[in-house]
Amino acid sequence: MEHLFTWRVIIALGLSAICALIGLALGASTASALIALIGAGAAVLVAAPSPDLPGMESVRAPLPPPPPQEPTDPPASEILEAVAEPVLIVAHNRVFRANSSACALLGRHIVGEDVRLAIRHPAAAEHLLNTDPGRSMDPIHLVGLGTREQRWEMRVHQAGAKIRIVHLIERTGNYAAERMRVDFVANASHELRTPLASILGFIETLRDGAGEEADTRERFLKVMFDEAVRMQRLIDDLMSLSRIEAEKYRAPDAEVDLNAVIEEVCAELRGSHDPRANDLDCRSGKCPKIRGDRAQLSQLLHNIIGNAMKYGRPDTPIRITLRADGDTMARLSVADEGEGVDPDHLVRLTERFYRVDSGRSRAMGGTGLGLAIVKHIVERHRGRLDIASTPGKGTTVTVLLPLAMSSQRNADETHSPEITS
Repeated sequence: MEHLFTWRVIIALGLSAICALIGLALGASTASALIALIGAGAAVLVAAPSPDLPGMESVRAPLPPPPPQEPTDPPASEILEAVAEPVLIVAHNRVFRANSSACALLGRHIVGEDVRLAIRHPAAAEHLLNTDPGRSMDPIHLVGLGTREQRWEMRVHQAGAKIRIVHLIERTGNYAAERMRVDFVANASHELRTPLASILGFIETLRDGAGEEADTRERFLKVMFDEAVRMQRLIDDLMSLSRIEAEKYRAPDAEVDLNAVIEEVCAELRGSHDPRANDLDCRSGKCPKIRGDRAQLSQLLHNIIGNAMKYGRPDTPIRITLRADGDTMARLSVADEGEGVDPDHLVRLTERFYRVDSGRSRAMGGTGLGLAIVKHIVERHRGRLDIASTPGKGTTVTVLLPLAMSSQRNADETHSPEITS
């Protein structure tokens, strides 16, 4: 490589010298000829490939890549769209920007409008009139924004002298849960107060001397005993419901032979000396084991079959059937030939303390929690509850439960019970 480079230099310098001599012969000055000679030689040296000289590697190495560009901030519209709740940016009391959730709630025309007209709620308009930055941070609650049933929490954040961010958070679910809690406490208190008042009344009567007659005393004591049993049954159901709800999100993983559980429950009911127990028709077929909690499944069967015995017509069959439903579920059905349930009541049967006929239910020893317990047991087992009824013909309660041999995803999925008519 070095020899090739040397010969190139010699040839180039020779050609340059010849050119310089020709220039002198044509009358050019000596200085011009020398400059031409040096310039031509330098040009040839630069154009020729350089030899591998020590220290030249860094010159011949490729240029390093350009430094990465600094990330740019996303535009405000992208930030707004990333928020699930309705959000509005208000500048000079007008809606400057609104995300899709806000447009879906209030309409796409709100951009550019006065924010008080855009939200269209008296409490919101009054709150937005306030210009005190400290006070405007306090959230307020709006009822009826969107629909009459919806509840919203409105938060206003100051982002500048004339810029505010309005954030709407739906609280309808929280309100419904709170109402359920309040109603539950009120209903439970009422259910306990009634038998307790009856017991206290009979005790007071006995203390006043009415218990001197043996027959009267015996009758009063029987009523007091029945009311105490009713209170105990209600407390047991309340505690049972509380335990089931506490375990709601922990699916059972034990393998249970539901055929054996059905046989045990039917045998217990036949031993209770209830004449309706003779009408039980158990048809448990071949069904693989299910994934469940044996004690809760026994309680589920007691509640469903017990309702059929109470509300079915005397001397009519109560059919209990079990079979596999596909490769993943077991289908349990309990059918009676009673009076049936009106469609208006059907969708509320699993509500706590809901009764179609309160007087009849209490007379039969019902607490109003039986089907609510059934619903929560089915939910915990990741199953499905269907109640179908025809007035004048009867009611069929169907429960679908995951088989133990089915894939594990059935134990991880949550199915909300459905009520069909």
